[in-house]
Amino acid sequence: MPVTAATSTRRAAVLGSPIDHSRSPDLHLAAYRALGLDGWTYERIDCTADRLADLVDGLDESWVGLSVTMPAKVAALDHADVVTERAAMVGSANTLVRTRQGWSADCTDIDGVTGALRELGADTLGGASAVVLGAGGTARPALAALASAGAGSVTVVVRETARATTLLEVAETLGLSTTVVDFAPSDDLAARCAASAVTVSTVPAQAAAPLAPSVAESPRLVDAIYAPWPTPLAAAVADRGGAVAGGLVMLLHQAVTQVELFTGRPAPLEAMADALAR
Repeated sequence: MPVTAATSTRRAAVLGSPIDHSRSPDLHLAAYRALGLDGWTYERIDCTADRLADLVDGLDESWVGLSVTMPAKVAALDHADVVTERAAMVGSANTLVRTRQGWSADCTDIDGVTGALRELGADTLGGASAVVLGAGGTARPALAALASAGAGSVTVVVRETARATTLLEVAETLGLSTTVVDFAPSDDLAARCAASAVTVSTVPAQAAAPLAPSVAESPRLVDAIYAPWPTPLAAAVADRGGAVAGGLVMLLHQAVTQVELFTGRPAPLEAMADALAR
């Protein structure tokens, strides 16, 4: 477990490229101060997938943990000495934690989606259906969170069916029934969104914008984007009276688990949420 003495200097960071926009330092530094870990630091490091291994191997013992964002999540998984079951299942890692066994990879993105579902009252789905837009790195953790919440079936919306192969394999592992539909506005997609308990969008805001007329029928929307906000999807759902949770909610809840993994202490959720609001 990481050393947690308040007087000890410990370091953590978020890796990705581009990285200047990341709000992770706000969350982590607020948590460390609230926990009295005054010697702890957290920074942004620009890091592409091909640079991750060398960067991680060059870190000294003062480094306790790393948050990993795009495009390095698969590289983080591949480079880890230990991999959690859920990270292996979804095929990516947004978290590296120093342990006695080496660097341990986890996917707290699942916790981020779970937290957003909870805020929308969609964390106990009882076999209800859901819709997921996209089939990339965030869609797989979204499936895991939906399965954990009790979703029975998922409609996957993608431009090319071939791109959904890995996602469908994850869905099968999770026991989710899936249907793949075309990434285009349609009466069929609108009906699926209206009949679902929740829609989760993992697609960039402008790329998803053409789907807004159909997604507007969703009673609840989790949108992984947090800037700019609101996204066209979020605005469309809200205008029709639906409930919306955005990427900042996901960011908060995935960071809560990271803080607990890095420090070995319960995360100060309220202090982190306040920092994000500021």
